[in-house]
Amino acid sequence: MLIGVRVEYCLMDEQSIFDSTATPSQLSLIPYLFLSTYSLGTGSIDEVVIDALCAIRLHLDMEVAFVSEFSEGKRRFRYVNSSLENVPIAVGASDPLEESYCQRVVDGRLPQLIQDATKIPAALEIAATTALPVGAHLSIPLRLSNGQVYGTFCCFSTRPNLSLGDRDLSIMQLFADFTARQIGRELDSVQAHQAMTQRVTTVLESSAFTLVYQPIVRLADRKIIGFEALTRFWSRPIRGPHIWFAEAAEVGYSEQLEMAAIAKALEGLAVIPEDIYLSVNVSPDNILSGAVERVLQGKPLHRIVLEVTEHDPIPDYSNFGERLASLRDRGVRLAVDDAGAGYASFLHILQLNPDIIKLDISLIRDIDTDHTRRALTAALVGFAQETYSSIVAEGVETPSELTALQQLQVKTAQGYLLGYPLSLGEATALF
Repeated sequence: MLIGVRVEYCLMDEQSIFDSTATPSQLSLIPYLFLSTYSLGTGSIDEVVIDALCAIRLHLDMEVAFVSEFSEGKRRFRYVNSSLENVPIAVGASDPLEESYCQRVVDGRLPQLIQDATKIPAALEIAATTALPVGAHLSIPLRLSNGQVYGTFCCFSTRPNLSLGDRDLSIMQLFADFTARQIGRELDSVQAHQAMTQRVTTVLESSAFTLVYQPIVRLADRKIIGFEALTRFWSRPIRGPHIWFAEAAEVGYSEQLEMAAIAKALEGLAVIPEDIYLSVNVSPDNILSGAVERVLQGKPLHRIVLEVTEHDPIPDYSNFGERLASLRDRGVRLAVDDAGAGYASFLHILQLNPDIIKLDISLIRDIDTDHTRRALTAALVGFAQETYSSIVAEGVETPSELTALQQLQVKTAQGYLLGYPLSLGEATALF
């Protein structure tokens, strides 16, 4: 209901508002309805601020409302809402800060509430007072959480309005505080994004990561049949690889970082025995873009397994399967990682017909004592047999877990019990 009120009163033109059946008392509720609507912080910053300007402008019966930003001696109009056909100011336009109402309100040379600018000598010193003209004017400084003045939240009309009073100024202050919080969040988000970009580009430029190789073991004879390549970062802050790759995706560097890691991992193929495969983690987006196919050019594809995790959504399985088809036809195998961790992994299994199903560590933990885990694992083993895929159990750490898996006819596994992640030199030394 509140959203409906916001749409009705903020997206209709002013004339239709006052030609409607809404009473003055109903119109006076607009600011409160607006603040209630956005109390949960919904909507983009642009939508929220424009609707705030619209709501306060209609409530005060003003013609123009705007948010200004102070920067390098200029006042820039960042958001504007107006009922005038020829709006006197435009988004992105700027003028000298010193010649503005905004600066003089901030430093106290003009009051925040002006009923009639033509009656105030200090306002008549500003060219806009007669050029626009400016009649009534309200302006509140926008202060960020650190105390910095970002700019101002303003309303003005070309005609005087002697009915304006302290109550109106209080509502303006409420809206200004609300808008300052929204802008503060946006600025924090921009700064966080910039810092994230800097971290990721630094890692790329300095290659501040290495690859380790965890053995994948055939349980019948404890023979290593493959390695999973895992990325480890030493750049600060020290965090797990999933965080680094997630940040790279967020700032648009997913392909660069993931392909750099895969290219480094593939160096291991030259030094480990030819009958041992290498499993690398990939994101669906980089398969769809063709980046994975490019990085695999000239490599022994029959020795490569691509792991797709359940944490990466695949919006179009048909398109994804088509992009993978040429690689799989040439020997690349597909593994679905994290099976049993959530619904997405089961959907991947059903849609992608993987060669390998990797059971998530959450399913393996305590499988020797948990009947539910045993039952689900048994079902997945049966499914794999029916679909001609193979099972790899991840995260095996105790002899009892290993025994339970063998009883369930799981034939391949990896985990600390069977082998810790190793440097490439340590991995090749095993042979």
